[in-house]
Amino acid sequence: MSTQTAPTAEMVRRLNLALAWEIRAQALYYHYAAYVKGIHRLHLKPYFEAEGAESVVHANAVREQIVKLGGTATTDRDATEIVQTTDYKLMLREALKTEVQAAKGYGEFLELPGLDSELHDAIEQIYFQEERSVEELSQLMDA
Repeated sequence: MSTQTAPTAEMVRRLNLALAWEIRAQALYYHYAAYVKGIHRLHLKPYFEAEGAESVVHANAVREQIVKLGGTATTDRDATEIVQTTDYKLMLREALKTEVQAAKGYGEFLELPGLDSELHDAIEQIYFQEERSVEELSQLMDA
């Protein structure tokens, strides 16, 4: 029987959803870094690699919060398909969808009642970084 309170169990559930999305983002970004072609490779390969590395950092931070709450962190990635493509525009659209989903999940998490200041601050920092990524990708798509 779980010793977690209902609000804590919901926090862990939501954090695990975010963690699964970060694990998926790692796969997506490193995959696209390997497959981007042509002149766009010069700036998109490093961009995708940096976003993949950021997803690793986010996953680690979320995992730590799950453990602090007494939960069990998932090792599975979100099942949303990663589109196989060499079309950089499609890569950017898929990356934007990923960042929008991540930002939405973190934003909704921050609205949960009962967050202590440390947990709130940790997730808020990730949320702000996801929002920055949404803005960057939107600008890249407009370029």
